[in-house]
Amino acid sequence: MEKAPAQTSVVAELEGTLLNNPDPFSYFMLVAFEASGLIRFAMLLILWPVIRLLHVMGMADAGLKLMIFVAVVGVRESEIESVSRAVLPKFYMDEIDMEAWKVFSSHEKRVVVTKTPRIMVERFAKEHLRADGVIGSELVVNRFGFATGLVEDDIRPLSDRVAKLFVGEPPNLGLGRPTATGSSFLSLCNEQMHYPRLIADQKHDQQVLPPLPVIFHDGRLVKRPTPLIAFLILLWMPLGILLAIIRIVVGLILPMWAIPYVSRVFGGKVIVKGKPPPPVSGGNSGVLFVCTHRSLMDPVVLSTVLRRKTPAVTYSISRLSEILSPIPTVRLTRIRETDAEKIKRQLSKGDLVVCPEGTTCREPFLLRFSALFAELTDRIVPVAMNYRVGFFHATTARGWKALDPVFFFMNPRPIYEVTFLNQLPIEATCSSGKSPHDVANYVQRILAATLGFECTNFTRKDKYRVLAGNDGTVSYISFVDQVKKVGAGDGDYCFRMQL
Repeated sequence: MEKAPAQTSVVAELEGTLLNNPDPFSYFMLVAFEASGLIRFAMLLILWPVIRLLHVMGMADAGLKLMIFVAVVGVRESEIESVSRAVLPKFYMDEIDMEAWKVFSSHEKRVVVTKTPRIMVERFAKEHLRADGVIGSELVVNRFGFATGLVEDDIRPLSDRVAKLFVGEPPNLGLGRPTATGSSFLSLCNEQMHYPRLIADQKHDQQVLPPLPVIFHDGRLVKRPTPLIAFLILLWMPLGILLAIIRIVVGLILPMWAIPYVSRVFGGKVIVKGKPPPPVSGGNSGVLFVCTHRSLMDPVVLSTVLRRKTPAVTYSISRLSEILSPIPTVRLTRIRETDAEKIKRQLSKGDLVVCPEGTTCREPFLLRFSALFAELTDRIVPVAMNYRVGFFHATTARGWKALDPVFFFMNPRPIYEVTFLNQLPIEATCSSGKSPHDVANYVQRILAATLGFECTNFTRKDKYRVLAGNDGTVSYISFVDQVKKVGAGDGDYCFRMQL
């Protein structure tokens, strides 16, 4: 009986090798902001010169320990884990060195070594880089579940911890920087490749799959908070709050037709493509505007473009958001028959806005559309909505949803893009015998094609399982493991949950 060939193995340093950025400071700033708040965020930024001085003086370990202490002391371990699951992967993914990834992913057994606490990296490394193991420092947590700010071992990953994962046979390849703190694991490997010359002589006979994409992510910050970006955010914060209050008040007191003109004075901009349909007249039922869902502001922006207060159906927005809304809202119950009756009643009065994804998605993906809207009317106008902001995201799964519109208006120059598509022809609706699911999938596809997005079968529940962890039926790890890429047409990709 022939002996099975041994797996090829690789051990790679995260900072400065798999990631372009060798400095973990901005990731600790993210943990400070998202897990604790603005005060800790500012404290860590104030200490940045001290951390840099320690690094220059050859005391990088002391600087790293100081970052860890300030970022997590007194924070619940569960909150740190939540930020590591919902916030950090997006920023790690943005910094991936694709050349290093090609080398790393070409091996069968993969281990990531990091100088940051393991809890910050493990989710990203295992779920998106498909790593088999992660070696990093361990946070000391007291019996009440709060981080003490200390780490259990020496800050440097120890070579014997790498050796324990490769009993009897050393790793085939080590990727890292030869002068980097904690790269002692390289001496254990049969072959070493030093950054940046990672793939100079490396050839790949097989196609390399990209890292698993980050479809869902949370957190308020749009940009990775480098010292400069963090300083600008802190400077902007007081002015941003004042500007948000002014913008909200203006939206509440002005007539809808005047808002597009006045918003330009305060830095806002709406880009309109396509031609919106005229208001409903006579005894005709209203038009159902089926929109992609990018933020809580989608129906409000659409109403300003239509120059009339068009009601919108809502699922779970806060009462404060409903009070601040300049347009009428129709709260749904998620009971199908009850919701269908509410929508029909509203359409008999006039136009209505619906976002069939049921929740927002920040990345260029569309979640699965609920088919309910297709059953209720044939007067369907798809509308592709998208927005761009500079500092703050206008959505959250873990935070206080009532602040969503405030954070949107705190951005210096929020820009919305609204693209009206043609009303669906009768042959594309249920009146021609098509099923509601076929109509919903068709609308999803044409909206995705308009925006250059990808269609998915993920739903609102899937999003909250990943970001908030408030649905215990499927864990995050099994969630990602069960992502299957399925048949795609016309360049679109679909992802299917197999539960």
